[in-house]
Amino acid sequence: MEASNIRNIAIIAHVDHGKTTLVDEMLKQGGVFRDNQVVQDRIMDSGDLERERGITILAKNTSIQFGDIKVNIVDTPGHADFGGEVERVLKMVSGVLLLVDAAEGPMPQTRFVLSKALELGHRVIVVVNKIDRPDARIHEVVDEVLELLLSLNATDDQFSSPMLFCSARQGTASFSPEVVGTDLVPLFDTITDYIPAPPGDTEAPLRMLVSSIDYNEYVGRIAIGRVEQGTLRQNAEITICNFLDSAVNRKAKAVNIYVHTGLARTPVEEVAAGEIAAISGVGEITIGDTICVGGTADPLPFVEISAPTMEMTFSVNDSPFAGREGKYVTSRNLRDRLHKELQKDVSMRVTETDTTDAFIVAGRGEMHLSILIETMRREGYEFQVSPPRVLYREVEGKREEPLERVVCDVPEEYVGAVMEKLGSRKGELLTMTQQGNRTKLEFLIPSRGLFGYRSEFLTDTHGDGIMASVFDSYAPFKGAVERRGTGSLVAFETGESVAYGLFNAQDRGALFIGPGVAVYAGMIVGVSPKNEDINVNICKRKQLTNMRASGSDEALRLVTPRNMSLERCLEFLADDELLEVTPENLRLRKSELDHNLRLRAKGKEKKS
Repeated sequence: MEASNIRNIAIIAHVDHGKTTLVDEMLKQGGVFRDNQVVQDRIMDSGDLERERGITILAKNTSIQFGDIKVNIVDTPGHADFGGEVERVLKMVSGVLLLVDAAEGPMPQTRFVLSKALELGHRVIVVVNKIDRPDARIHEVVDEVLELLLSLNATDDQFSSPMLFCSARQGTASFSPEVVGTDLVPLFDTITDYIPAPPGDTEAPLRMLVSSIDYNEYVGRIAIGRVEQGTLRQNAEITICNFLDSAVNRKAKAVNIYVHTGLARTPVEEVAAGEIAAISGVGEITIGDTICVGGTADPLPFVEISAPTMEMTFSVNDSPFAGREGKYVTSRNLRDRLHKELQKDVSMRVTETDTTDAFIVAGRGEMHLSILIETMRREGYEFQVSPPRVLYREVEGKREEPLERVVCDVPEEYVGAVMEKLGSRKGELLTMTQQGNRTKLEFLIPSRGLFGYRSEFLTDTHGDGIMASVFDSYAPFKGAVERRGTGSLVAFETGESVAYGLFNAQDRGALFIGPGVAVYAGMIVGVSPKNEDINVNICKRKQLTNMRASGSDEALRLVTPRNMSLERCLEFLADDELLEVTPENLRLRKSELDHNLRLRAKGKEKKS
């Protein structure tokens, strides 16, 4: 297909603003499915974790045909922690659809991703989505989008971007908020008229930048990117090179070439400049590499990915229950899996430590690292992780720390509780706006100040609050922030929890486990309201005798244990605690399991 008949676009937005739902409707109205075909919701969220959590984690390619024009679409993640996915796929496209919720307006992630698109000079189509929401405030949101474009120094052309009003769920689009559309044709027309055809000379020497990597058990690694110039032919001799590493140069052969047709990859014999293509059979190719014609090495510069802001230590499980539940338990297994992740996640870093059993993994946030942890445990890996730590940097001899821009949308009766908590965590209030009976608060807060706060936020707002954050900048160290104001209930002996022991322990705090659970000494079984750890014997059984008193054998009433998800476990961890991760269980534990050794270490700390 000629480049003039191709449009390459990415859909960018904050999480939950409707990107994947809009792509669903574009595919349906673009003729990808039969009229009577049964199609599941959120087609592009193909991973189990994506469907369970309702978020997009990996950027994915698809395409639709509108008349003579082929539109290649990239559905991108909305969560800030997966911003590295968005940054690199923007190199494949010539324009973006900026999706904004008609009620929430532009959120922190919207600002972050839009700034990257504007820096690359991409054209923008603004889509105000969910206009059928009863609390929609369309005109105010339009003003907020224009203010956002101004604050990001958009060019005159970008500031005059066309604006459409959609209901992705209904599959409608219109040019006016007062006129309800009947289909997405206005959106298709705007894409074909406003987004430019990709540049590229088909007669020039071949150059293709790899922006994404997929994997298939049958063909191995699949490199995805846009052909910048020239023509790529099947079985042609090619050279792999890298802009940052001249030692990468190696020869290969383009065994199979595919283009995206709907949800499928269609094999082709050649692909010309402007098209987004996928190549298999190349071997050890990675994101940022350039594919050139055989014998020449002329690499393309790759977008600079924002550095990680948080790290955790992944280590081999050394608990008394080690090796019972996992399939991959050795340090070699752990190292290989982490380095495999680096090949497709350019925003992650893995560093070796002094010991062979531990590795420092750095990422963009708690969600970024928790998705990796959950993926690994589902694959059968068993390991343990430390509490998350922020990454500081030294500038002119002064220590600087990452700051997050946080937006909280809460009912007005909970504003005081949110401001008090974020203020105590060194948060600085930037703006405060009233929207009906809700209040929108914007803070600048150290990243470490958010550790453990998300669950508190939901409790303080009775589940009615919305909180979103994105990395903003580095600033001088703000001072000490208390990570957690509670202690832990720690199992005193190894055994199996029983109702009698749990009944006596539940008065000390909230428990995480019920009866019949295997525990070991040093394992954390609950939270104490006091700011100190308490040892509890939950394996203690009632001493039975021949004598019975009236009422002595009444049923023991146990409080329902608190359900601890992976994210809640990571938020809960104190500096001297670890999380044991296995395919079957998540166990919180003390770094030092022996009670006497913990007391000695605490005594030394007090003396020092």
